[in-house]
Amino acid sequence: MHYQTDSSSWNSYMSQKTNITNGTDPFQHIQEIASQNAVVIFSISSCCMCLSMTRLFCGMGVNPMVYDLDEDPIRGQEMELALMGVLGKSCSPSIVPVVFIGGKLVGGMDRVMASHINGSLVPLLKQAGALWL
Repeated sequence: MHYQTDSSSWNSYMSQKTNITNGTDPFQHIQEIASQNAVVIFSISSCCMCLSMTRLFCGMGVNPMVYDLDEDPIRGQEMELALMGVLGKSCSPSIVPVVFIGGKLVGGMDRVMASHINGSLVPLLKQAGALWL
């Protein structure tokens, strides 16, 4: 099984949503963060799976940007709802970790681990400039 990033679902979802609260569009904010860093993990600080994801990348020599949604009192909850919509999860206790590589949505823990196991994660990281070897 080979997982690839699905930027088309992200882009189509971004164009459909215009929910702006407090003058900030959560989808636009997510896109800005994702496009400014080679690897971004949207996380919750107390989530053990998020820590495991961060350790996976650090163990590979990648320094991901970790955005803890629970530490952003203004946008964190809206961003979590936006990520939930992008991933197609309507009611879940938590959708994190959510990973973007090279500005493209990779997905949650299951997609990243599947990509790691089948060998497609390293090429994605190299293409994004997060891994040089």
